[in-house]
Amino acid sequence: MDSSPGAITATPERQAALRDWGICGLLLLATMLMYMDRQALAQQKSEILATLRLSNTDYGRLELGFGMAFAVGGIVTGFVADRISPRWLYPAVLMGWSTVGFVTGWVTSYWELFTCRVLLGFFEAGHWPCALVTSQRLLARRDRPLGNSILQSGASLGAIATPIVVLLLASDAPESWRLPFRVIGAIGVVWVVAWLSVIRPEDLELTPASPELPPEEDFPGAALPDDLRAADPSAGRRTFVRRFLALVVVVITINLCWQYFRAWMPGMLREQYAYTQQQVQVFSIAYYVATDVGCLTIGFLVKWLAGRGWSVHAARMATFLACSLLTALSVLAAALPASGLFLATLLVIGFGSLGQFPTYYALTQELSARRMGRVTGSLSFLTWTTTALVQEPIGRWIDRTGSYALVTLLAGLLPMLGFLALLLLWGAPEPNPQETHKGNQP
Repeated sequence: MDSSPGAITATPERQAALRDWGICGLLLLATMLMYMDRQALAQQKSEILATLRLSNTDYGRLELGFGMAFAVGGIVTGFVADRISPRWLYPAVLMGWSTVGFVTGWVTSYWELFTCRVLLGFFEAGHWPCALVTSQRLLARRDRPLGNSILQSGASLGAIATPIVVLLLASDAPESWRLPFRVIGAIGVVWVVAWLSVIRPEDLELTPASPELPPEEDFPGAALPDDLRAADPSAGRRTFVRRFLALVVVVITINLCWQYFRAWMPGMLREQYAYTQQQVQVFSIAYYVATDVGCLTIGFLVKWLAGRGWSVHAARMATFLACSLLTALSVLAAALPASGLFLATLLVIGFGSLGQFPTYYALTQELSARRMGRVTGSLSFLTWTTTALVQEPIGRWIDRTGSYALVTLLAGLLPMLGFLALLLLWGAPEPNPQETHKGNQP
């Protein structure tokens, strides 16, 4: 290393910070691969349904099976993630969903496809407990919204990449939809090799000496003043329950919005608005670019506001409300005909829809440090059970009415309920003097 007076050397702290953000890049790539495996079905929905002679109701059942398996997988892997280091659990679940995605390229019947979607949902559920435990242990509290934005933006990048892969590999031939599944599934091996090469065993260990982890009680309110805790020993646990209920409403409402547009928008554009397959794929790329910009913008905005005197919580609440108002433009989208304004409105809805997730993830990371996997898994179970159960009724409604308008309108309004739940149930956060410290720094 150059030791001359003008040389610029990286301090150990800076090197560690750069490495942590590099690991966040791996989390982004994992989210990207997960969405590519998942979105390959939605982006080729019309072609697959035609080949296997399925209806929108059948497609709704595929989403139901995927969602219920995701719910079960979330709570199972959530509990496991508190006991097994993400260094080992993460590559295991990623190889699981990549293998299932690869096999999907050979299905020949509805039940084979249904089985693949169920297994895909179960393994993909392990992504979120592993990813959120990783970012929680790597990043300081004020950095987590940005870290979670990077993590979540992989969903958009995956959704952007999927239609590009479809355009490159698929054609109008009846069976050409199979190749994208095989190619996307095979890419997972590359990520696993990179993860095991970069992550050291000690990187994700939970140290008891961490300043953000109370040694005896691990729930909101554990840091309350001694006199207040003595007067009301159960205050912290009540805070935990109240905030958990708030997050139940938040995660269900924002996911109902996001998952509706993810799963049904390509079919809506083809069937109700008569856009061609190529037009749908190109617009899907633009849509998910907008969602990615929204996700990253919100993460940077929260960090920017916090650096200029806003409390972290106030910054998160303000940006969450703004995103909820954007998704509420579904009222306009549902009434518009096929047009440039209609497509532009969908882009704005996408911006707001994914922009809500970094705040949600940051709030879950404040519920519990030592039980992060269980908290995430439980919330995942509740939201995916709910979102899965509405998929078949959505398909039946569309088959019966031939219109997506009512569901589109309702889906965009739901996140406002999540904001109201936060406003009423979360309450003022306790002071956090270690806000600038890493979550796993002794």
